[in-house]
Amino acid sequence: MATARIVPLKALVNGVSPWNPLSRVLRLRSRPLYSAVRDYSAAISPPSKAVVYDQHGSPDVVTRVTELPPVEIKDNDVCVRMLAAPINPSDINRIEGVYPVRPPLPAVGGYEGVGEVHAIGSAVKGLSPGDWVIPSPPSSGTWQTYVVKEQSVWQKVDKSTPMEYAATVIVNPLTALRMLEDFIALKSGDTIVQNGATSIVGQCVIQLARLRGIHSINIIRDRAGSDEAKAHLKQLGADEVYTESQLEVKNVRGLLGNIPEPVLGFNCVGGNAASLILKFLKQGGTMVTYGGMSKKPITVSTSAFIFKASLKHLTFMFFP
Repeated sequence: MATARIVPLKALVNGVSPWNPLSRVLRLRSRPLYSAVRDYSAAISPPSKAVVYDQHGSPDVVTRVTELPPVEIKDNDVCVRMLAAPINPSDINRIEGVYPVRPPLPAVGGYEGVGEVHAIGSAVKGLSPGDWVIPSPPSSGTWQTYVVKEQSVWQKVDKSTPMEYAATVIVNPLTALRMLEDFIALKSGDTIVQNGATSIVGQCVIQLARLRGIHSINIIRDRAGSDEAKAHLKQLGADEVYTESQLEVKNVRGLLGNIPEPVLGFNCVGGNAASLILKFLKQGGTMVTYGGMSKKPITVSTSAFIFKASLKHLTFMFFP
């Protein structure tokens, strides 16, 4: 789930699928169809190339690249030329029709990204053509070259920010931050445990925890390249990294050494991977579920219900 190579929009237009598993960020830095508008005379946006779907289903089947007509730029609107937008798992789930919050069809893909202000309406203050902006909170339809929305949608960001960071700062890093701050008053020396540790949220959790002196126990899938993944997570600051098969033991506490039992766990996988979180948790600990990538129900053992009282502390966190 880590960010990989950038997909130029030109490649998408020429028929290269955006759903290559190695591709996680769409770079939309195509040549502007029109030069940036720096006065209030413009009433419409340029035409926009967009990744569109008319029905739900497999992304490589239902999506298509098409040209959308110009859009009226009203007084409070900002026309943004998108520079880059990530492909998040939730984007795929929306196209598939399995995500709880979905835009009406037909829809343009994407939910976050970074763009450059192309033109502004006559009532817009504080933004100028050339500024970099991100949709905050996230807003659907970022997989296109030009987006027209009200100024309230857009948040200005420093243009010195690396493009890939600006395009991905909203969904995953802030999810990690909120989970570390909103459920338990963690202090230096505490421990958290998480599955899906190689995801962008997981990697952000590791780094934020390290900065706060919090230990992290991390669980990853058994797969080719797991040793390299472990080494990468250790470099980010992970205390321990285990594959799921390594945890097929009765007492995982023996794996902790001098690390305290975790008081907080993060589950984004579901199924048996969720039960591994509960095996590590301290009695009375809290497990936060923020995803279900396995598309399987959370499995909780009887002993966890009785002796760890996990049901009382089980928390489900939903991010649109």
